[in-house]
Amino acid sequence: MAERDPSEAVTPLEGSAEDYLTWLAIERGRSPNTVSSYRRDLIAFQSFLKSSGREIGTATRSSIERHLDVMLSAGANPASAARALSAIRGLYRFRADEGDDDSDPTSEVTAPSARQRLPKAISEEEVVRLLDAAAGSSPRDLRDRAMLELLYGTGMRIGELVGLSLGDIGSDTGLIKVLGKGSKERLVPVGRYAEESVERWLDHGGRPELAPKRWARRGDAEALFINTRGGRLTRQGAWEIISKRAHVAGLDGKVHPHVLRHSCATHMLARGADVRVVQELLGHSSVATTQIYTKVTVEHLRSAYDSAHPRSGKRGKNRRKGK
Repeated sequence: MAERDPSEAVTPLEGSAEDYLTWLAIERGRSPNTVSSYRRDLIAFQSFLKSSGREIGTATRSSIERHLDVMLSAGANPASAARALSAIRGLYRFRADEGDDDSDPTSEVTAPSARQRLPKAISEEEVVRLLDAAAGSSPRDLRDRAMLELLYGTGMRIGELVGLSLGDIGSDTGLIKVLGKGSKERLVPVGRYAEESVERWLDHGGRPELAPKRWARRGDAEALFINTRGGRLTRQGAWEIISKRAHVAGLDGKVHPHVLRHSCATHMLARGADVRVVQELLGHSSVATTQIYTKVTVEHLRSAYDSAHPRSGKRGKNRRKGK
């Protein structure tokens, strides 16, 4: 079980709720963080019910909806309220399965709709600046440039990048084998710039310079990207490298772990790539996930039109005001 927040200790949950959390952790294998989040949600729900003279066993659809409304009014985002409802709904289904209560007051409660967050991408010019921030010839420069070119050129995740081994690189196929979420493998095409950067990294003056005389682990010897100590690069290490290069490029605040992945998808769709192709490239199980990026390109198109076209209305209005 996850370590509890001090506030959780002073507000114990009633028996069935505690049993539900134990069931989630042991029977369902939920992570400690998930169980801890559900615990906070249920404590807040139980406290709300107590303030209105009810208990978990006497809650109604109306009281649950009021609880969610109070959360939103207090500043909680829709996603947090939706998670709270998930915890509450799971509790009542657990109670029904255990024979504690056949009624489910959550059955007709609708989860608050969360506004879909559009992924943030940087512009093509900013991508070039980021890549040029690793334009040197030292082993670190060659490694970092190869990493950045691969992330942008293939749209792979950082976790997928650091998981690459030397055998995953096709010598003459122009493809790279990527192990994605759910241990699903996919073949991803590698562009010329990324391919040349990886070749320079693997050549004399690159990876061989960082390779130790004796490898600590077999996995390190097979790793495509290694750190200065000769170990396989970790996700945290890769993110620190990208952050430092972003600082050099003057892109502080604009770069996050998936920014090159988002930028790859956004730029491809903006240039006319089929959404199904981008879905395959990124390894999305559903095309609906990939279609989020089409909204990004449409928003960019709208913004560019409003700022540039003399008859867009917005710019013309500003001109008439002398702005």
